[in-house]
Amino acid sequence: MNNPLVLEIVVVVLGLGLLLLDLWLPVERRRTLGYAAAGVLLLLLLGSCLAAVPETTHAFGKMYVQDTLAVFFKRLFLFSGVVVLVMAVEFFDKLQAGLSEFFALVQFALAGMLFAASTNDFALLFVAVELITVTFYVLTSFQRNRALSLEAGVKYLILGALSSAFMVFGIALIYGTTAKLNFGEIAVVAPQFVTNKIFLIGLLLVIVGLGFKIAAFPFQMWAPDVYQGSPTPVTAFLAVGSKAAGFVLLLRVLFGAAPQITAHWPTLLMVLAGVTILYGNLCALPQRNLKRLLGYSSISNAGYLLLGVAALSAAGQSALLYYLAGYVFTVLAAFLVLTLVLRQVEGEDITALAGLSQRSPMLAAMLTLAMVSLAGVPPLAGFFGKFLLLKSVVEQASGNACYYWLLGAAVLGVVISLYYYFGVIQAIYWSKDVTDLSPIAISTPMRLCLWACAAGMLFLGLFPGWVVNFATAAVRALR
Repeated sequence: MNNPLVLEIVVVVLGLGLLLLDLWLPVERRRTLGYAAAGVLLLLLLGSCLAAVPETTHAFGKMYVQDTLAVFFKRLFLFSGVVVLVMAVEFFDKLQAGLSEFFALVQFALAGMLFAASTNDFALLFVAVELITVTFYVLTSFQRNRALSLEAGVKYLILGALSSAFMVFGIALIYGTTAKLNFGEIAVVAPQFVTNKIFLIGLLLVIVGLGFKIAAFPFQMWAPDVYQGSPTPVTAFLAVGSKAAGFVLLLRVLFGAAPQITAHWPTLLMVLAGVTILYGNLCALPQRNLKRLLGYSSISNAGYLLLGVAALSAAGQSALLYYLAGYVFTVLAAFLVLTLVLRQVEGEDITALAGLSQRSPMLAAMLTLAMVSLAGVPPLAGFFGKFLLLKSVVEQASGNACYYWLLGAAVLGVVISLYYYFGVIQAIYWSKDVTDLSPIAISTPMRLCLWACAAGMLFLGLFPGWVVNFATAAVRALR
């Protein structure tokens, strides 16, 4: 892959091709478009994994950078795209029309995520964020026959537009003070603006916009409602793809464009991380709706990921990347199971899992693995990810005692989360509200995706060295 833009070009062309093929394919055969698109993305993923990690290259006048950090995130995005497309095919019966358009929109959102991974300029940052966000405006409200889906789309539209306004204003202030948009060029002149209030406000406003994407407190208010109302495959893509895109942009802005400024903000970053962890976990406790519960779980996990940012160290950034890799496998596994279980029931209450251990032992085991990993129990990926993040915080505590408070908040969050994660497991195996024991059919593509996610959770937990080394190499691109 000599052309650094090859992934983005293929994904965009694939999205346009799906729209054209829709004109000729009969309705009953449009389901195959999803499998075909997933197959193309899988080939791109395999090609990326087999190819040597490229030297750092640029495009668009250094607005776009292809480095190890970009490659790390692009592989996560491609894997997420494959799984989401397979989920969408299984969700076919609940989409009354526009299935091909749904597949195409997933491709365009994926293209935005790929561009986000390689962003090296505020202009491209805005384009990538808007490409992701605008497609999700449509995807979240795609079930036009459901009031909750339309409500989710409207809420995401209003709050997303507000966050974009903050971001644009922040970019304008940064450009107005530095006359630069490129991250590398801003990093050179940033020390001159350490005390410039306009520049600092601009940077904070950009962080506000990105905080919306990652669902960090106090910009998280959209997540539970949108997760609940969106089609299940869209919720999964929001939970992993949009969040990962937000974090790669946050890393590039804080440590690529303004590392000298970020070094003065440990207290702000610690407060954001600690409050996000506690808010997400405490609000998840009373939840009975499964997707809403995972929405609050997503908020708390944004807080854990922010630990790696707050640590202000290469070890923290590497831990963030490792945790995010495990999080992608874990959350996708959970939503794969929910896609199969919830398509047969009207509600999304936790009681829908009653009897799952008898209806499909495989699905029960997979969802249990996902919950155990999210809870941070060994030997799965979630445990080692949390361990690395907490370790990076402890390493900084010798120079700043406030990190001990952050460590306490994180540990408290882990303890609280055990209650609601294991409540899901209790519903799977020991619930007395069993009303349906009919077996659940699992297609071969879904089965393969489930096994891939389970293998990812176990491999990252048992053999973390390879991914940790890759993550360590990836964060060097920020230096």
